[in-house]
Amino acid sequence: MSRTILGSKDLSVGYGQKVVVSGLGFEVCKGEILTIIGSNGAGKSTILKTIAAQLPFISGSVNLADKDISEIAAQDIAKTLSVCFTERIAAEKMTCEDIVATGRYPYTGRLGILSENDRKIVRDSMELTGTSYLCDTDIRCISDGQRQAVMLARAISQQTQVLILDEPASFLDINNKLKLLNILKELVRSRDIAVVQTLHELDLAQRFSDKILCIKDNKADRIGSPEEIFSGSYISELYGIDNGTFLPMFGTAEAKRITGDPQVFVIGGGGSGIDTYRQLQRLGIPFSAGIIHENDIEYPVARSLAVELISEKAYEPISDESISLALKAIKKCDKVICCLKDFGTMNFGNKKLLELSGEYLK
Repeated sequence: MSRTILGSKDLSVGYGQKVVVSGLGFEVCKGEILTIIGSNGAGKSTILKTIAAQLPFISGSVNLADKDISEIAAQDIAKTLSVCFTERIAAEKMTCEDIVATGRYPYTGRLGILSENDRKIVRDSMELTGTSYLCDTDIRCISDGQRQAVMLARAISQQTQVLILDEPASFLDINNKLKLLNILKELVRSRDIAVVQTLHELDLAQRFSDKILCIKDNKADRIGSPEEIFSGSYISELYGIDNGTFLPMFGTAEAKRITGDPQVFVIGGGGSGIDTYRQLQRLGIPFSAGIIHENDIEYPVARSLAVELISEKAYEPISDESISLALKAIKKCDKVICCLKDFGTMNFGNKKLLELSGEYLK
């Protein structure tokens, strides 16, 4: 039996006959998180609303549990797929528990009367999302971050096979972002459900996704694992990054390099120089750096921020040639900063460089 729970073929989405994104083809299996990324205005939310049957699609098809979603009754869709969008909800005199309880309406019938089991599911969902303390609080009197967690509890209480989430980490501090995404990961594992979400936090998309769908120039540009998407210069191309440098290894960006004649040479390695590089960048001071091994965790940051970087091949001791190149770079500077405290076999050349640099700066 296929584990695919949601998918599309040749899907075009938009408003009326205006196509926002075309060429969408993907499959999401039970036990997977698919994250959609792309620049602002790329159409990510439009895609979510369409596959959640909140917007009609222009062409192509959407399948939910092996059925064409356009042929499934709204109540049956609600029993298979739940949504959590960032729009504010209009609710008068409703507590947070009341809001979460609406997730049970597909099962309660027209009167919306909750059984004891329904109430238990609501309570469990609020407990899982850490919102139990908001039970009796008016939904209008909580923060955006709290509202986001309450709406997630509502979606969870619906007990569906698919969760659709639009920017679920928005408005949350870093600890609560991690908490929410860990909740989703645990739900995917323990309940064997699928999650489709959009995220602007690329580092979190890299760490918490099984598949990533990239939207560019009004079409589905690429889909693959995080390892496939976050490689080379693809993310920089996807977002057209020209105001800094994106580091695929970390899923984060560095500020724009300060250009000009380097005033400082930074001797680093093993991550020791990263803070100094960033401090010099903030101060507007151009600098050179070395001697950094190409497999060093510090290398991509140094390469992004330094005017000139003297590097060494991975796993090789620092050569006399690299020391000579570094000394030439030091001669152009006014100051040397050594961030290293320890020197071993592979970076012993940096100790020699530090000792020789005094002669070059006299």
